[in-house]
Amino acid sequence: MNILLNPGPVNLSDRVRNALLRPDLCHREVEFSQLQSTIREKLLQIYDLSGERWAAVLLTGSGTAAMEAMVTSLVPRNGKLLVIENGVYGERLSKIANIHGIEYTTLHHPWGAEIDLKRLVTLLDENDDITHLAVVHHETTTGRLNNLAQLGAICQERKIQLLVDAVSSFGAEELNFESWGITACAATANKCLHGVPGTAFVIVRRDAMADANTPRTLYLDLATYCQQQDKGGTPFTQSVQVFYALAEALQELEEAGGWRARHSYYSQLVSLVRDGLFAMGIQPLLPATSSSVVLNAFYLPEGFSYDEFHDQLKAQGYVIYAGQGTLAKSIFRVSTMGAIARADMERFVAVVKQFISVDYSS
Repeated sequence: MNILLNPGPVNLSDRVRNALLRPDLCHREVEFSQLQSTIREKLLQIYDLSGERWAAVLLTGSGTAAMEAMVTSLVPRNGKLLVIENGVYGERLSKIANIHGIEYTTLHHPWGAEIDLKRLVTLLDENDDITHLAVVHHETTTGRLNNLAQLGAICQERKIQLLVDAVSSFGAEELNFESWGITACAATANKCLHGVPGTAFVIVRRDAMADANTPRTLYLDLATYCQQQDKGGTPFTQSVQVFYALAEALQELEEAGGWRARHSYYSQLVSLVRDGLFAMGIQPLLPATSSSVVLNAFYLPEGFSYDEFHDQLKAQGYVIYAGQGTLAKSIFRVSTMGAIARADMERFVAVVKQFISVDYSS
């Protein structure tokens, strides 16, 4: 079995994989309603959120479905969105707004750059009609973890609603919903939660849905899902077996100590990788203080193309991830998500060491 070091889908534990084999179930039966309600409650519990003020809205789809549902459902027709871009996924938020005819503007940065707060404040001062701000928490293009605490404070001062793409951070990085003023965040089952691809969700403040206008979409309207899920139903067929797996993954996360324990474990693994690769002369793209514990990017070792490096590692049982766009020829990415043991990452470092033939005697 390959060790997946790509940012989702992830290696599954045996108990999560075996959950897929539970009995077939109709999504209109009471057993499914109970399963769905359990998942929704456990998702809120990860960050100690009240079900009276917050809702976890479950969707069948990838993380991008959750992103699209969040933006299209929560920015009203008389609203204006500001999208912060410093990677592929920030730019994807802009594409969503453009496709749906949502009025928006962007604050663009080079990929991997830290968000320029001075430029942000100036832009907001010049555009007092902005009602919502959308940003990626963990931009997996480069591994940068954007500072939501600072953004949240700026938004709260101006009563701007903060929409967060937490697709690759939910369950392993800090998300302080209340003090950061988060209105909603989009996420998925198959990244830091260690579930199976096919289920995504939006954690949303209930009053934000009440403020939304006429739906822009049929399938991705959060208010419709939430109303029916609150009653134990679902507007459309859900991925039942994938729900089984997510429920098991959430129980596994809870037993392991929650998001803080997962953050700590990822941190140990990524430090092992960073230190091991640095000792061979392989440089990280970003400093550790700017990176998530979920994924880090590294410059390719000298003399290797990405394809050559990838294929040699895959032959040894490791699947790394390529850079995107202009970074495709210069970096590779390593994720620590999933059912990965410390010994797996120690062997990964040893395998890389064999490949690059560095003189360690000095």
